[in-house]
Amino acid sequence: MTIPLPDAVDAVPLADPPACAAQAGTWCARFYEWTNNDFLANSADALVNGAIKIALIVVIAVVVRHLLHRAINRVIDGASNGKITKLLGRAPRRLRSTPLISQRRIQRARTIGSVLRSITSAVVLLIAAVMILAEFGVALGPILASAGIVGVAVGFGAQNLVRDFLSGMFMLLEDQYGVGDIVDLGEASGTVEAVGLRITTIRDLQGTVWYVRNGEILRVGNKSQGYAVAVVDLPLAHSADMAEASELAGRVAAERVAQEDIAEDVLEDPEVLGVEKVTAEGATLRLTVKVNPGKQWAVQRALNAAITDAFDDHGVPRPVPLGLGGRLEA
Repeated sequence: MTIPLPDAVDAVPLADPPACAAQAGTWCARFYEWTNNDFLANSADALVNGAIKIALIVVIAVVVRHLLHRAINRVIDGASNGKITKLLGRAPRRLRSTPLISQRRIQRARTIGSVLRSITSAVVLLIAAVMILAEFGVALGPILASAGIVGVAVGFGAQNLVRDFLSGMFMLLEDQYGVGDIVDLGEASGTVEAVGLRITTIRDLQGTVWYVRNGEILRVGNKSQGYAVAVVDLPLAHSADMAEASELAGRVAAERVAQEDIAEDVLEDPEVLGVEKVTAEGATLRLTVKVNPGKQWAVQRALNAAITDAFDDHGVPRPVPLGLGGRLEA
């Protein structure tokens, strides 16, 4: 038995297009025309507006970062080429533009600039990310609270690292020392080979390299900043004529510092301070002279040799140790 088929099948009624699709020129109508999808058409305005806002946030973040980096670079370039610190401004004129000081100033400026650029980039990126998440409707409250808890935990765990970093920043900003300086940091002393935000590298007189954490540095004795002082202590016997010895030492020192081998390192004329101390063995006559940083030991050795020879030539009596034939007079 054959079952007759209907001549026509009733057509399934199509869904009506969204009302906004009839509004010519709208994003809803365009999306419905392109995709024939009701959901995309109804969400067209929100999608386009959100995309425009996100793109605007990204563009503004990039522009702000570029402007901040440009401003930092200009400040760093000015700091590298401008005047030195106030301390150096009070130093002798011939000391203000030495290659060592210029190198230290440039290194300090570049290090600070790199840190500032990294900080500004991180801040701008964080603000832009938060604004973009807000555009997606993400609840920022729990995220910020979680970030705060994580930050506190990391802060407690890395407090030594943070202290080293902050100490290094202030050391660079205040120009406490730089590469090539001879410093005394308490536990270690020597010539600074590298200055970082966390570690300062020092090589002592024996050639040992010390890595000192900036957060552990409680005091800094810089022997190379501004100028140095060569101190010459001259031991004399009690029977020596102090006035004659002082006049002779001053004259010989003035002649010696005028010689070519150390003349470029001397900043001021030698000064005889007089008797520094009196002991059972004799008296000590002190002479000082201002010199370029790091040159005090060479000048001191040269003056010691010259004045000692002059004392011997003029018969200036020198002290004799009590254990080697000396005696205390009643």
